[in-house]
Amino acid sequence: MKFGKSKSIIALMPGLSVMDRYIVFELIPPLLFGIGAFSSLGVAIGTLFELVRKVTEAGLPLGIALQVLLLQLPQFISYALPMSMLLAALMAYSRLSSDSELIAMRSFGVSIYRLIIPAVVVSLLVTSLTFVFNELVVPAANYQSKITLDKALKKERPSFQERNIFYPEYQKVKLPNGKKVNKIKRWFYAEEFDGKQMRGLTILDFSQTGLEQIVTSESAVWNPTENLWDFLDGTIYIISPDASYRNILRFQKQKLQLPRTPLDLAKKNRDYGEMNIAQSLERLEVLRHSGNAKKIRKLRIRIQQKISFPFVCLVFGLVGAALGTRPQRTGKATSFGISVLVIFSYYLLGFITNALGLVNIFSPLMAAWLPNLFGLGAGGLLLYRAAR
Repeated sequence: MKFGKSKSIIALMPGLSVMDRYIVFELIPPLLFGIGAFSSLGVAIGTLFELVRKVTEAGLPLGIALQVLLLQLPQFISYALPMSMLLAALMAYSRLSSDSELIAMRSFGVSIYRLIIPAVVVSLLVTSLTFVFNELVVPAANYQSKITLDKALKKERPSFQERNIFYPEYQKVKLPNGKKVNKIKRWFYAEEFDGKQMRGLTILDFSQTGLEQIVTSESAVWNPTENLWDFLDGTIYIISPDASYRNILRFQKQKLQLPRTPLDLAKKNRDYGEMNIAQSLERLEVLRHSGNAKKIRKLRIRIQQKISFPFVCLVFGLVGAALGTRPQRTGKATSFGISVLVIFSYYLLGFITNALGLVNIFSPLMAAWLPNLFGLGAGGLLLYRAAR
């Protein structure tokens, strides 16, 4: 056992005992190894093979492929941080246990609970790093990666930013039995959006009983001064209750009081992985106006998962330390195998709770946080058994 052998930043940190510093030094090398190993593995499986296929089959320039690879690397580093924390805690405490150093420390009256405090502190630091990394780096890198790849493969639309914009607007309707249900109020469709103007619009208005009117227009722009839409060169078909045409009105310019939501949807069309929490909340506010319960629920789960994911580092750090303190000899290969098994079990549980959340059996909060709570419980139980 070699206490106080370094004069690095960790050795100069106040409040850390010699034993704490020693354990922290044991944690850092496998943590860095895990970040490199898991990130490389993730990039190879998740991106590299697909980029090679695009280079050979679709003619993607090699320089662009390398740029996309580097832009997608932060996402896999983010995934690797919790797994690396598990591997680091498991390998560090297994090494101390195998060399009987834990027994020596406990013979001086140090409890198992005290011994894992350095792992918990390092886990909290990695948790904070993961949260900041996921918020500031990963979404922006993912979005830039998508833009770069689409542009190189000529998938971008030079004239229009978006096509085929659908926006179903719902309203709550009370049935004769007193039950409230969502009913379509208006259906908004635009063929194209160039960043300023919608083109090729059709609006079906069901705000009254049955189809009330149909509006078609060549183009429309949002009027921020009057908070409404200016429709240009169109026709309004007024529908009678018996479904026949009652009147037809042609116009060159017509102001219509419709929600701004289709414009917001067209401007903020990003995937979940390309938004941070603040952008996701803005997107959720836009979706609330649509009344699309399925999309709203899915986004609420993703927002909770963005918050809960960094805390997997704390869960894995606790579980790894608890498994490593068991009084048995465990090699590095065995530690790596146990890590893979724990990671697979955890993400399988996360997949199941996510699915149950999407079908409305679990709340979004429970769907996102239940794996963490289960992991903390399992880690606490393992630690209790090791301390007996």
